[in-house]
This record gives sequence, C-alpha cells and structure tokens, in this order.
Amino acid sequence: MNCTAFVVARDDLKQSKLIEMQLPDQASLSGEALLVKIERFAFTANNITYAVVGDELKYWQLFPAPDGFGNIPVWGFGEVIASKHPAVAVGERLFGYYPMATHLLIEASDVSKRGLRDAAAHRQGVAPVYNAYARVTGDPAYEGRQGDYQALLRPLFMLSFLVDDFLAENEFFGAQSVMLSSASSKTAFGLAHLLHAGRPGIRVIGLTSALNAGFVASLGCYDEVVTYDQVSSLRADAPTAFVDMAGNSDLSAKLHRHFGDHIRYSGRIGLTHRASVADEPELPGAKPAWFFAPDQIRKRAREWGPGGIEKRFGAAWIGFAPKLEQWLTVVKGHGAAAVQRIYLDTLSGRIPPDQGHMLSLLG
Repeated sequence: MNCTAFVVARDDLKQSKLIEMQLPDQASLSGEALLVKIERFAFTANNITYAVVGDELKYWQLFPAPDGFGNIPVWGFGEVIASKHPAVAVGERLFGYYPMATHLLIEASDVSKRGLRDAAAHRQGVAPVYNAYARVTGDPAYEGRQGDYQALLRPLFMLSFLVDDFLAENEFFGAQSVMLSSASSKTAFGLAHLLHAGRPGIRVIGLTSALNAGFVASLGCYDEVVTYDQVSSLRADAPTAFVDMAGNSDLSAKLHRHFGDHIRYSGRIGLTHRASVADEPELPGAKPAWFFAPDQIRKRAREWGPGGIEKRFGAAWIGFAPKLEQWLTVVKGHGAAAVQRIYLDTLSGRIPPDQGHMLSLLG
C-alpha cells in the first residue's frame, strides 16, 4: 500500500508536489503501531502560518518530507486501518494533528479511554497538544458538520481563548480597546467573540480589507470595523492593545506611530499577510512581541490544576459553536487537484472569509 503526501518547498511556498511512500502492511507493523487512514482535514490561513514559521517552531519536524520540502500540519480525522496496540481497535476514529497525506503511522503511547499520543522520536520536543489524538468514535460532537467545525475552528479557538485569557489576566495592560488585524480570520473573530461577550468595558475594533469589511461587520462581535486604508482615522487618545493576526510590518508601524505611547500591548499572533521585514525599526508604544500559546497553557495548567483548562475552554466553546452555523459555510474538496487549489488560494489570500475548507487526498 502507498501513501500519497502533499509537500511544499520550504524556501518557496508557492511550489508544491505530490510524493508517494510505501506503507508497511499490518504484519510488519512494529511495537504498538497504528496505521491511520486520513479521512479529511481542515485547511485555513493558520496552516500557512505553520509553514512560515516551520523552522523556528519545529512544525517541519512533525511529519518528515524530502530534503528542501515540508509537510504542513493540519487538524483532522483519521480511521485506524491496522493496529498492533491491544487497546486500539481497527475502525476507531481519531481527531488530531495530521500531515497533508492519505495515511499516518502512529507509535501509540499513553493510551486511555479518551485518547492517545504519538511517541515517534521525531515528534518529541514540541507542545504536547501536537502529538495528542482524541478517540472520537461515536461522539456526536465530532460527527458530520459538527466535526467539521471542530477541525476548522476548535484549535484556532483555543488560541483565541488563550489570548483572551492572557489579556484579561494582565488587565489588558491598561487598555480600553483591543484592535485586531485580519479581523475576518477565524482566530480573530473567535477572540472578538470572547472579548465582546465576556469583557465589558473593552471596545473591540476590527481592522480588515475593504473586500472583507461587510463580512466582519455582519459578525456582530466588533464594536467598530475599520479598513486598513482608514486606520489613521481611529481616535488615538486612549490606551489601546493591538493583536496582530496579519503580520504586516507596514500596518504595525503605521498603527504604532498613530497611537504612539497609547499602544499598551502589541502582540503578534499570526502571519496571514506574511509581510514582516527582518529588521523592523524601533516604534513608539509597547514593543511588539510574539504570543506563544504553549507558555500560557503551561502556566494555566499549573494554576488551574488537572482539567482546569479543558473545563473553562469547553464552556467557552459551547458559547461560540452555535455562531458558526451563521458565520461559516463548510466547503469540501477531494483529491490532489482540490488540495493544491485550496492551498494556493489560501496562500494568496483568495479564500472568502465565510468559507471553511475540509479537504482529503483520498480522491
């Protein structure tokens, strides 16, 4: 049996190709290995961020590819088609982090009723969440459309949840408003929802393109929507926090110079626009800094104890998930041509913000 994988050139993300790899048959599986058929996976602008920072944050090491190429990690669903682990049955469905491929070999470890971990050597040294798989067979929350929402939004909403928690823990650094660039992105509107619904007194401002302004306004979770060409019209006389989903150095510099010392926090979350420059000048206001989600997870895990993060995040997700029926249309694509098309459209920023793409290389 062969595995087909979609890989991209690490020094030129516009270049991609398919590769074929030989898979072991069940008899030759070693240890407590599982062979998983990857049913479908979500692809969003966040996956492009994984590729852009693949070397710095070790994303490329998770799913090895030929020299000069990388396999972009994705969130999705797989079915166990061969198992050497006595507690994992053929036919089980797993939700977690997969390569853009048709199959994945997992070295099953820490198997419990709720999940398991891939103990493969090349997958160590990264945040534990990237090696964890939930056992979701028969769970209605992971079936059909609800399952698609889980793959498309749940990992991104965890990031939204952590940023919201970080800002609130720090009393918003004294800010009275929070500006979100790339306001139409899924991580941004997840954060906007949390701020709008649960942080009274904080004004939520969405920064977006003219093309996406109507969609952003329709979400109802932004108090003000401003297009990028109009950011200089924003009132600059009150303390403000800036959450940068876009990664656009020119926009960041423009906002810092406009608000000056009223920028109390400047956090970089994503790279949807990928227009950062290597040597950025010193800017007025708070120094831009990356928000690293695993640090906040480790901190809260210590403070909240076992299950504390999951309980609070679960409550937040319950309040967010019903919105997705109104905000998002799930679009499915099958086969290599569909995967390449959606990849290139996402890379070029051509995906409408009200679409969520679920893909499969199985054809």
